[in-house]
Amino acid sequence: MNEAFLCDGLRTPVGRYGGSLSTIRTDDLAALPIKALMARNGGVDWGALEDVIYGCANQAGEDNRNVARMAALLAGLPEAVAGVTLNRLCASSLEAVGHAARAIRCGEGEFMLAGGVESMSRAPFVMGKAESAFARTARIEDTTIGWRFVNPEIQRRYGIDSMPETAENVAAEFGVSRADQDAFALRSQQRWAHAHAEGFFKAEILPVSLPQKKGEPISFSADEHPRTTTLEALAKLKPVVKAGGSITAGNASGINDGSCALLLASEAAAGRLGLRARARVLGYAVAGVAPRVMGIGPAPASEKLLARLGLKIRQMDVVELNEAFASQALAVLRKLGLPDDAPQVNPNGGAIAIGHPLGASGARLVLTALSQVERIKGRYALCTMCIGVGQGAALVLERV
Repeated sequence: MNEAFLCDGLRTPVGRYGGSLSTIRTDDLAALPIKALMARNGGVDWGALEDVIYGCANQAGEDNRNVARMAALLAGLPEAVAGVTLNRLCASSLEAVGHAARAIRCGEGEFMLAGGVESMSRAPFVMGKAESAFARTARIEDTTIGWRFVNPEIQRRYGIDSMPETAENVAAEFGVSRADQDAFALRSQQRWAHAHAEGFFKAEILPVSLPQKKGEPISFSADEHPRTTTLEALAKLKPVVKAGGSITAGNASGINDGSCALLLASEAAAGRLGLRARARVLGYAVAGVAPRVMGIGPAPASEKLLARLGLKIRQMDVVELNEAFASQALAVLRKLGLPDDAPQVNPNGGAIAIGHPLGASGARLVLTALSQVERIKGRYALCTMCIGVGQGAALVLERV
C-alpha cells in the first residue's frame, strides 16, 4: 500500500464575521489558496492532479453546486482535474484530508489537493417551498450555523440544542467551571499573540489583496479574530445561553471566514513532481456521541485512532484540538489524560483566538500542526475536532 504525504499548504487569514473577507464570494475565497499553491509550485504538472477535495459546511449560497469544482476552475487548474465537496460540518476539511490520504494509500490517485472553505458572513437566508397550494406562510432560515428545517422526530429523540447549549451541557456533565474556561480562553489568546509576534504564521498564511473604493488595494495578512484581553475582562462577559451559565463570547470560537488548501502525494509522485514530502498521514478516524454533548467527540475519535495506530496520547508531540468552546476542549483534554494547560496542545493558540471558519478549520489544524511539528523537530501530531449533531474526528501525522 502506498503512503500518503503532506507536501505543501496555504491558508487565508481568518476573517471576522462581516470583516475583511466578507466582500469576497465564497467560491472565489475557495480558489485563493489553490491558485497560490499553483504559483508557488510552478514546476508541477497540474494535469497530474487526481482530484480536488474540499470541505464546506454550508453549501446554501455561493458555495452551492460543488464549490470544490468551481474553485478548481476559478484557480485555473486544468479542466480534466475533478473536484468534490464534502460535508462533515466542522470537520469537513479534516475529512477532505483523510479522504485524499486514503485514496493515495489505496492507489486511486497519487497527487491530490485537499482543503476547505467557509464564508459565514455570506451565508444566505433560505426559504422552504410551500407545502400546499395557495399557502400563505413562509419560513425563512438563517444558514450561518446550526439547525434548520428540523425533522420533528430528530427533535423528539435527540433535541436540537444549539452549539452554545451543547457547550453548556458538556460543562455541566463533565464539571468544567467558568473560571477554568476563561483561563483556557486567555491562554489561547496569549499563545496566538506570542506566535504572531514571532512570525510563526507567516509561512502558512496567504496575504489576500482587498480592493478599496478609493486608492490602492490593501493586503490582509493576519488573522483578525484574536483579541487582547484579561481574566478580569473575560469574567465580566455575560453568559450567552442562560443566566448563571458559563459559555460566553470570550470562551467560545468565532463566526468566521477563511479557506485552506493542502497538497498530498505518494512518495513516487512527490519525487516526479518536485514536491517535498514533509509528513505522512498515518490515519483518520471518526466517532459518534450524543448530539447534546457533541463537544466531547474528539475524545473517542482520538482514542479510536491512536489504538488503531498502536500509539499513545503521550507520544503526540503536537496536539491541534479545535477549540469550538473552552468547556468542550477542557473536557476532551481531561478525558485524554492531558492537563488543562498542556504545552503541546494548541501551542500557537486555537480557534478561540484564531476563529473557526467551519469548512476550513480542519485543514487549518493540519497545516498548523505540520508547521509546529517541523518547528520543534517532533515526530507525531494529532489533529482532532468536535462536530455538530454529535461526532468527533481525528487525524495523525508523522514528520519525515
